[in-house]
Amino acid sequence: MPKPHILSRPLALGKTLRGSPGPAHYIFAFVFLVRLIALARLSSSPLLLPGTGDMHFYDEWARQILHGRLTDGFAFYGLPLYAYLLAFLYKLFGSSPFVPGFLQACLDAGTATLLYKIALRLFRDSDEAKAPGTRAIGILAALAWAFFVPAQAYAAILMPTAGAVFIFWFVVWQIVKKECAPSPLRCLACGALIGLSATGVATILFLAPLLLAALFVKPLPDTRKLPPWKARALGAALLVLGLGAGTSPCWIHNYFVARDPVFLSAHSGVNFWLGNNPDATGYPRFPGMRAGQAEMLRDSIDLAQAAAGKELKRSEISRYWSAKARAYIAGNFGAWLKLMCRKVGNFWNAFEYDDLSVIANLRAQGIVLPGPHWGIIAALAIPGLLFSLRTRPGSRWIAAAIVLQMLAVLPVFITERYRLAAVPGLLLFAAAGLEMLWRNCSLGHYRIVAVHIGLLLAAALFVTLPRNDPSLWATEFYNSGRQALESNNLPLAEKDLTRAHDLAPENAETNFALGNLRWAQGNFAAARFSYNAALEADPRHKGALNNLGMLALEEKDWELAAKFFRASLQVAPGDAKSHYLLARAEFSLGHKNEAAAQIQIALHLNPDQPEFLKFQETIRGGP
Repeated sequence: MPKPHILSRPLALGKTLRGSPGPAHYIFAFVFLVRLIALARLSSSPLLLPGTGDMHFYDEWARQILHGRLTDGFAFYGLPLYAYLLAFLYKLFGSSPFVPGFLQACLDAGTATLLYKIALRLFRDSDEAKAPGTRAIGILAALAWAFFVPAQAYAAILMPTAGAVFIFWFVVWQIVKKECAPSPLRCLACGALIGLSATGVATILFLAPLLLAALFVKPLPDTRKLPPWKARALGAALLVLGLGAGTSPCWIHNYFVARDPVFLSAHSGVNFWLGNNPDATGYPRFPGMRAGQAEMLRDSIDLAQAAAGKELKRSEISRYWSAKARAYIAGNFGAWLKLMCRKVGNFWNAFEYDDLSVIANLRAQGIVLPGPHWGIIAALAIPGLLFSLRTRPGSRWIAAAIVLQMLAVLPVFITERYRLAAVPGLLLFAAAGLEMLWRNCSLGHYRIVAVHIGLLLAAALFVTLPRNDPSLWATEFYNSGRQALESNNLPLAEKDLTRAHDLAPENAETNFALGNLRWAQGNFAAARFSYNAALEADPRHKGALNNLGMLALEEKDWELAAKFFRASLQVAPGDAKSHYLLARAEFSLGHKNEAAAQIQIALHLNPDQPEFLKFQETIRGGP
């Protein structure tokens, strides 16, 4: 009888038979399950359908695309990729946020899998006996990503964050998976992927220098088809070509459809101003503008056109805000340098500036599972990073990716979703640091252990430096209260908005939201008081002016109403609703011609509004 085949040597530790699932598969399945739990809980809550903020902005844009409005004829004023992707998914599966959330759960599980693979590649040791420690780093980092609370939240909601994080670390994986420089074809493919992703989240463009560094620092593969300098030059040229091809949906639309020279989106100018102005804190702050994305973008257009006294192209609006930011930097260079240092501190600080308040809301509703936040991860990562840079040179690629992500957000401001792409790298360093600390303790290297603990304490002090501005702490309560108000949960809105007002009593947006709450409660005198308080903080607050005018309309004080609406139109002359409200006030005053002129402007700005059309007929048939 033939003898059975016997393996000449045992399988290497960590290897699996071809076709059988390995650790990477189990990691993907586990993280995917955690994300599905959060998505299932969100689906059974009233928070699934977005009613405001950036989520509503993307959802509404996608629905407009779905109804045939592929473009408004202007250059993009907001990055379009996610909205068009949502429209495509809505077309296939119906207008539900569940399917996008399901795909984002897959991508987030993919990010965890990439962490495991990167750890095996960059944190391995030449000593095979230490291989289990390397795998432990990958598994620990992946599990930490599974329960990292902001990652859980942003993977479930209608935002492009989870997809952008996956693409970011997929490109990093393409750089580090081989010892040699990326081939010209890989440069082209990665460039196209980065470019296309930049049409959804522009900060990913900062990964291009990492690809260039890999191309010029790593040894070339031994193909001998081209001289080294030609091979590197070809790779760089194809990378640029890929970036151009990937971003082409934006610049082709802007240059040739809208006939406006905008590369990606014209809203970059106002973002630059919001991050670099006399009132900037390094976190989002909207002087003279409303906080929601759609409202802020509308206000930025209206304010720029009001300053110019004419209608502007989107590129001209972007240049207007960029020029204001550059003027501030040039005239206050010392203060600007301090602001940049503040932004660096904000990036590493444990303070969680969640401008959408989704993290707090989903945590309060029991939708996301308990887990770590930025502060503990950053504190653990800093000593791990410092030790790894010395002992594991390959980890420098991860450190460079983290630094590039930080540099990408410094021109604007720091929010939890903007710095989320750096978290996977920090998790790798945190896990590596813990593994090294455990190994040194077990080997009796107590001197190294003492240094490590000292660095850990210093890092903890650094990331927990207090942020004492009360308005920062009021943000979470304000956003939560505003969302509660829009969902008609008045008791919760009362609790959160009152707390926000106690922390920032002179903030215009807080007083405005409190005025809206009082209006919803039927307390019109208190609403008027809050709106006036908002105007004291910001005399050009369009929402407060409009609502005071509407209160005057309710009380039949036509002259006062017209006064407020005219003041609102001085701030935002392109607001159709303000023209309509002024038309109502003028008509009630008996000024039929002025009312007709105002409703005509409103219809020119928004020709399909039934309310406007109906009032135009009222004017024509009136006395």
